[in-house]
Amino acid sequence: MRLIACTEEAHAGAILAILNDAIVTSTALYDYKPRTLENMVGWFATKRANGFPVIGAEDENGKLMGFASYGTFRAFPAYKYTVEHSVYVEAGHRGAGLGRTLMEAIIDEAIARDVHVMVGAIDAANAGSIGLHERLGFEHAGTVRQAGFKFGRWLDVAFYQRILATPLNPVDG
Repeated sequence: MRLIACTEEAHAGAILAILNDAIVTSTALYDYKPRTLENMVGWFATKRANGFPVIGAEDENGKLMGFASYGTFRAFPAYKYTVEHSVYVEAGHRGAGLGRTLMEAIIDEAIARDVHVMVGAIDAANAGSIGLHERLGFEHAGTVRQAGFKFGRWLDVAFYQRILATPLNPVDG
């Protein structure tokens, strides 16, 4: 396994497959319909325009097993040091520590880029993801009850945050 910087050309299809599996089989994403390759064009454009990383994990054959990224938390200037992250692992590779490896890599990337707060929005019933976040130093910051509706039921979204020691000299504006 090796960590790589994902590109649209090499990884859009694999990322799309991982996301679409999460959409149709889980409450990890509060989407109803699978995304298209056209959606990935915009997704990657936003990542590039804002300098947001997309870190992937490939197996020895170059197959993407999972990825982690982050993006804008809220679209107001004073939130510039806060990001919302996500990590997704292909179904056949879950439970083997890959999520932790990807999370550690995206945390390191956030520190290197002077992020101060990382926020994860996690379905409150996803004990695996919550446990992973807690083991990595994230703390529960609140739960919005019945925030989503999928698979015929109301879903609670739990927010987990980790405060980083960066930036050393934050500035307004």
